[in-house]
Amino acid sequence: MSSKNRDSFNEINITPLTDIFLVLLIIMMVIAPLLDQQGLNLTVPDMVEQTQVKESKTLTVSVTNADKYMVDGHEVVTTDLESLIKDKIKSLPDGMLIQAEPDATHGAVVRLMDVARNSGVTSISMVEGG
Repeated sequence: MSSKNRDSFNEINITPLTDIFLVLLIIMMVIAPLLDQQGLNLTVPDMVEQTQVKESKTLTVSVTNADKYMVDGHEVVTTDLESLIKDKIKSLPDGMLIQAEPDATHGAVVRLMDVARNSGVTSISMVEGG
């Protein structure tokens, strides 16, 4: 009885496998022309002379790992931060750059961004410093 079961199961039906491969082939044939049509139209910029590049006038504020604020290398107390930013941003109209050290807390950076918005800063950028 066990030899009959072995004899009846000696072939593998590959029809479903062939069906799957044909469906995948048709899908790839339909999608392949669409992939070639998509592309990036890149234009290479012309040479820029050094005289055309203007100096950026941004206020840079650093947030240290100890959540202290540094402006121009001097530590600034949180209570004086808003008045200092208001004074400095008048002469630096391009906005403010926040340099946050890797271990500075999220709360200290958000507090600085809130103070900057309240001081009239319209453009804030952030980089990791340290």
